[in-house]
Amino acid sequence: MTQNAPDFAELLRGARRSAVHLEMHDSYSVGDEAESFDRFKRTGEVDDDPNASFWPTWIPLVEDAISRGVVMRRARIVSEPVTDYIRYEHALTPVNLAAGERVRWLPRSRASTIALPGNDFWLIDRRLVLFHWFTGDGDWAGHTFTEDEAAVRLCSAAFEAVWAAGIPHEEFIV
Repeated sequence: MTQNAPDFAELLRGARRSAVHLEMHDSYSVGDEAESFDRFKRTGEVDDDPNASFWPTWIPLVEDAISRGVVMRRARIVSEPVTDYIRYEHALTPVNLAAGERVRWLPRSRASTIALPGNDFWLIDRRLVLFHWFTGDGDWAGHTFTEDEAAVRLCSAAFEAVWAAGIPHEEFIV
């Protein structure tokens, strides 16, 4: 179910200062990653060519935002030992970094005292939130958009706490 959510690309194109993303699942099974993830599980290799797979739709959005001065940060809360999916994400993250995103990882055991929203989210310019929710199997289940000040404050505080406690990608070993 999708409720009142503008197109994500439109939201990101409207960002002026910041776009932050908090991911809290140990496994996702979204359709556009299935083939790439299956290959990783079989071979241990990822397709990190930014012109291949799902990257050609993502990279231009990031590069456009960065060129406008938007700071893009992504934080991932993960269980340890990490899942195959988190190893896969970690292996792909250099593509995110090369496009201009900043990425940190937080072991779940270090997140116990952080008040977190119930769903993954994007927070744009500390004024609007796009929540994503997933099925138990990790596939997309929907999203909703809000500019509610309490939700924005919760997501902003949660993200900043995770970011402060997080480990930069280059230092996080899976």
